[in-house]
Amino acid sequence: MALKEDVFDHRPDPENPGWHHWNLKDDTLFNGAVMGKLITRKEGDKCRLRMFPERKHENLQGIIHGAITLSLIDISLFTTMHVIGSGNAGPSVTLELSTQFIGAGDPNRPLDAVTEIKRETSKLVFVRGDVVQDEDCVAAFSGIIRKFPPR
Repeated sequence: MALKEDVFDHRPDPENPGWHHWNLKDDTLFNGAVMGKLITRKEGDKCRLRMFPERKHENLQGIIHGAITLSLIDISLFTTMHVIGSGNAGPSVTLELSTQFIGAGDPNRPLDAVTEIKRETSKLVFVRGDVVQDEDCVAAFSGIIRKFPPR
């Protein structure tokens, strides 16, 4: 099931040539209300999801809060499935997410989740990736998504 155009915005982003929006049209839901603008692009057999940190994404130490990094990772699982997988990012849920925090996220630079699909079956998608800022690695992760048939 493809993403519904009436609830999802995946248009090309004119401010960032080569990138596409990855946003719900209802910005009062989690992605828009918490994460802000998200953009994505395919890079060979990988997918890159980018967010633009704001003050609200910082913790008391002035770095990107771990919950924001985890949220970007979780959203990236579904972006990956849509951009480089079967395209079925519709009815699905995260079954497992394993994350290793490696470094601090700088709130003054975009935060990217760079992912690849290790395997996709009719019901599961296995994703691995890194959260990076330029050459700096903030986290490494792997996740499993469970796909459901459309209702």
